Amino acid sequence: MDYVKDSLLQVFGYKRPRPSKDQQSPEVRKIYEGKRGALSKADLEALRDEHKGPFFSKWKKRRWITLIIVNLLFVASFYFDVQLVEGSLTGARVIGFHFADLNSALQVALAYKHIVLNLVIGMVTVFVMWMLLGGRTFCAWVCPYHLLSEWTEYLHLWLVEKKIIKNHTFSRKVRSVFYIIFALLALVTGYTVFETISPTGILSRALIYGPGIALLWVGVLLLFEVFYSRRAWCRYVCPIGVTYGMVGVLSPIRVKYNAEACHHEGDCRKVCMVPHVLDLTIRGGASDVNQDVTSDCTRCGMCVDICPTSSLTFEVKGLSKMLK
Repeated sequence: MDYVKDSLLQVFGYKRPRPSKDQQSPEVRKIYEGKRGALSKADLEALRDEHKGPFFSKWKKRRWITLIIVNLLFVASFYFDVQLVEGSLTGARVIGFHFADLNSALQVALAYKHIVLNLVIGMVTVFVMWMLLGGRTFCAWVCPYHLLSEWTEYLHLWLVEKKIIKNHTFSRKVRSVFYIIFALLALVTGYTVFETISPTGILSRALIYGPGIALLWVGVLLLFEVFYSRRAWCRYVCPIGVTYGMVGVLSPIRVKYNAEACHHEGDCRKVCMVPHVLDLTIRGGASDVNQDVTSDCTRCGMCVDICPTSSLTFEVKGLSKMLK
């Protein structure tokens, strides 16, 4: 139940409470007490160099390839009129099976005040799929805006490093406020307002059916993220992440943290797209030796790639074998 509580707290923008010593297991307290100064800076650098072998960043490469292939399937199916994958990421039919993005389906139901059977089928299909794969896996492994935002983030970080700009942050609680606002707008206006401005839907439709003027809005968002606030849309606005974060609570696929292997060098938090989920990697942040990262994690795998001591790994709950 701690996993569910911590997950929902983070999904809705609240900070996961740091465990007190009374809440920590004796095993993890012993680990924290015994590791002070265990590795020197030179030792850590040696571990990093050793870790950067031929398979370094393997999860990032797999994720980028998967995301590009998924989106190109929609493009190729429409272009060649093979009707294997019809529609877009908002709503699709894949080899006859209906798929409906959960947040989009909610917007439609609120706007039109009724739900058709195909929408229900699509919602159930998508719910089961992302419940098994990990809710916010959609963000990192499928969403085309996420990929663009990830690429432009490198430019933002370079500008910050050169002291040309400063990064500005906001309270993550504001994402829950936007979630409610978009839902109320759909209910009151009878119009799916969020779908009109969602860069995920805009980019998906532009890739499949051709570019439109709505791409200017996507450009504005990306410029805002480059010059003002790192990954602002995904972190502070997009309700899709909230929806799939809640679904991910039930997922068997998680990132597992092992406190014994960790030396708290902080590399994982530097590359993480949602670094609050890795607060447990800070010394004293875990309540047990082995602990699952919460469902607000996008399962991007960047922390798994970067960790020089393999203290973060993918795991399927109920199976002892780790994903390699």
